[in-house]
Amino acid sequence: MLAALLNVPKPIEENPLELTRLPEPLPGAREVRIRVRACGICHTDLHTVEGDIPLPKLPLVPGHQVVGVVEARGRDAKRFKEGDRIGIAWLRRACGSCVYCNKGDENLCERAEFTGLHAHGGYAEFATADEAFAYHLPSGFSDCQAAPLLCAGVIGYRALKLSDIRRGERLGLFGFGASAHIVIQVARHWNCEVYVFTRSLEHQRLAQSLGAAWVGRAEETPPEKVQAAIIFAPAGRLVLDALRVLDRGGTVALAGITMTPIPEIDYPSLLYHERKVRSVANATRRDAEELLALAAEIPLRTEVEIFPLAQINQALQKLKQGQIQGAGVVAMATTAC
Repeated sequence: MLAALLNVPKPIEENPLELTRLPEPLPGAREVRIRVRACGICHTDLHTVEGDIPLPKLPLVPGHQVVGVVEARGRDAKRFKEGDRIGIAWLRRACGSCVYCNKGDENLCERAEFTGLHAHGGYAEFATADEAFAYHLPSGFSDCQAAPLLCAGVIGYRALKLSDIRRGERLGLFGFGASAHIVIQVARHWNCEVYVFTRSLEHQRLAQSLGAAWVGRAEETPPEKVQAAIIFAPAGRLVLDALRVLDRGGTVALAGITMTPIPEIDYPSLLYHERKVRSVANATRRDAEELLALAAEIPLRTEVEIFPLAQINQALQKLKQGQIQGAGVVAMATTAC
């Protein structure tokens, strides 16, 4: 099979992903093998390729927002049948028996494995997944439209829940990429007023088209305080900007897997009055199932920019430069997008 392989982490400008022929993967006993139709492009893939996060496996095929069709099943796999269209997300496997899994917090499992990190991901013609960690997809979405739901959508939805936002309240979004352009639609569905902070004029226009009540840069002051804020951009200084516009008792949720250092916080003016800052780590299968159901109910509209597998380095370069509107997606030749 053709795959984009990472042998050594390097800056994306050095084109570290190499198109390579690999053997088609064999599914394990409770796994399925899918023929990949589309794979979303995520900032976590960029952090993986550039070595910003520890890599337990090399060489590695990144990609963890995978849409495809079941082509083969392991001997004990019964959940899906051949020909089913399914999705694969970031959480590849959890142990199911640790204190975190027993509490329903499988996203915090110390033995968790992740797609495109512990095992080859979706920047390839084929991929495998544990059938218990794969998902049926809403029928109203093309392959390319469905792909961003599997991480951008799911992690954004978890961040929205952990922000403790209530229906009808004001929400601030810092950064407006793949996750934020989905989250704003869920928040508007909940009758929330949304303020978007982004320096990109193109992203500001997209936010307005999706119902933002106000758009501006992070250093600007919106008309009112927000009751919750989510930071998607991996810039620690934004925590101070979010706290500055956060109402008393509000929460700032940090949705990224990594972030530059957070500057010193002036406690009396920014954090006092029971304001909270919390990280968001991965997501559970329940988060994914809830988001996919919401996607069909609302229905969500994913804005996608499509790239062939041969241009994956260039696509990640555009992502790094903030030049993708909505979400980037790698589409295979057989995909109907």
